[in-house]
Formats: sequence, structure tokens, C-alpha cells
Amino acid sequence: MQQRQLGPFTVSAIGLGCMNICHAYGPPVPEADAERLLLTALDAGVTHFDTAALYGFGASETLVGKVLAPHRSRFTLASKCGLFGADLKGDGQLVRVIDGRPATLRANCEAALQRLRTDVIDLYYLHRWDKQVPVEDSVGALADLVREGKIRSIGLSEVSAATLRRAHAVHPIAAVQTEYSLWTRNPEIAVLDACRELGTAFVAFSPVARGFLCGPLDTSAFDAKDIRRTMPRFAPDNFVANQRLLSPYLAIAQEVGCSPAQLAIAWLLHKAPHILPIPGTSRVDHLLDNLGADAVRLSPDVMARLEALINNKTVAGNRYTEQANREVDTEVF
Repeated sequence: MQQRQLGPFTVSAIGLGCMNICHAYGPPVPEADAERLLLTALDAGVTHFDTAALYGFGASETLVGKVLAPHRSRFTLASKCGLFGADLKGDGQLVRVIDGRPATLRANCEAALQRLRTDVIDLYYLHRWDKQVPVEDSVGALADLVREGKIRSIGLSEVSAATLRRAHAVHPIAAVQTEYSLWTRNPEIAVLDACRELGTAFVAFSPVARGFLCGPLDTSAFDAKDIRRTMPRFAPDNFVANQRLLSPYLAIAQEVGCSPAQLAIAWLLHKAPHILPIPGTSRVDHLLDNLGADAVRLSPDVMARLEALINNKTVAGNRYTEQANREVDTEVF
């Protein structure tokens, strides 16, 4: 597989997002299936695994640690802090919390090290900037963890170019992670260029547009807890409008000779050398299909046609709800 720079690390150009095994798109997969997925990815050449405290409220980190700790020297490990599950009422029910205070980030890290069964996390992101805490304070706390040898590098998730620059002035930022695909083009406003200028890698999550760019979807079949049920682009009217983009997109994939998912990931790989997509999946067949994007070559003409077909003006609906939009710091069209 192609190799790209992720801060100080050289990793596979396509990584694995480890949210889907326990969070967001349905019930957690059986542990044996998660183990098979992670080990298949490792054996297929994936050397960039991305997880977070939020995913399954620690379940993803626990699985990654249990399965991959014996192979720790073979891959670069990324996780995230500052967005997690907390028992606020003392009734055993965990709720989603954003907290970027230094003491909280340190506690997040200590817990993550235990779950991941490692002495050091290679890349540790501030999962959300807590707007009640200056980003300089949160990054300063992570810089202390670098100096103590608990983490090797610092990342930020869902931030603007301006916030990236503020953080980078405190400590070098190895990576910014934000949603980026043909149907979510917000990074093109400013943060992609800022990353290029600062030498920061850009990690693209949801590169296949929450599954939309994999082929026809039946939204009525989504699990009751599937996060797409609340996403505006999957609301009935918007989804009908967006489906009109799919047929010409699938025709381009057929013309290129690749799967729809491969086309979406290959588009990202062709956009710039500092972009690293991390498609997530719970299925081995989808994993192997995604990794096949590494061999897909797209002409400038195909790139231009894709971008003219699916972009911020042709996609109906916002990527997030109003509440979720308030929690992120990314630029918007």
C-alpha cells in the first residue's frame, strides 16, 4: 500500500476507523468478528488504527487494546480525548460529555492507556474543542503528556484553520481529523491549506459519506440507534434529492472499473498527499474493498467530473444537526 506521513509517523495511506465495531451505526459486532476485522486489516498492510474514548464509551479502545496489543510495534495508534461518556447523575447511565479541562484530558489519557494496553499513544487528538476552555490550555495539557512520554504527538478534530493556528503556536499539531468526502467539502474552505502550510496531516473520516457513496441505501432499514436517522442529509426529502446523484456516480465507478467505495476513497487520495482517509467498517469484505482504493488511478477528467457532480451546492441538507454543528469548530459554506 502507498505510505503517507502522519505527523512523525509513516503509515499506510488508508487507515482503519474503529468506531463502527461498537458504536454509531448499529449494535456492537460480536467480539470475534471485531477481532477478525482488526487482524485482517493489520495483515493487509494497515498501519494506522484510529479509535476514541467516545466510541462505545470505551468499548472500541478496549477491543483495540485486547486484539492489537500483542502486535503494538507493527502499527501507529491514534485515539482521542475530551469527548467521552460520563455518569453525571450517579445512576450508572453514561452520557456524552465534552470537557477539555487539563485535568480531564489527563484522566482521559490514563484511562485510555489502560484500555489500550499500551504505555504510549502515538497520536492523541482533542476530539472536540471545548469552547469553555481556551484551546491553548487544552493543547498545553496534551503537550505535558508528550513531555511525560504518555503520548507521542497531538491532533485536533473538527477545528477551523484559525483554531489550528492557535493550537500550533503552543505545540506542533501532527494531524487534524475532520469529515471529508465528495459530499462534505468544508475542509476545502481553509483548513486543508492551513494543514499543508503547517506540515500537519489531514485525516479524513467518513470518506464514503456515511455509506451513501457505497451504493443504494435503504434508510428504513437503519438500526434504531443508527446516527444517520438524525442526520439532515438522510431525512426523507433531502435523501430523495441526494439519491439523484447516485446513478451518475455509480456510472463513473463502472467506467473507472472500481467499486463505488473505492472511487470515493481514491478521490481523496488523489486530492493531496497530506490527506489520509480512515474508512470505518464492521465487515471484512467491506474492509478489503476499501483497501483496494489504493490501486485505483483517476484521471484529471474523472476528478473534475466527480467534483462537479457531488459538492456543497448539489448535496441537500446539512451534515449535522444544529446541536452537533454548535459542538464543532469547522468552517461552513
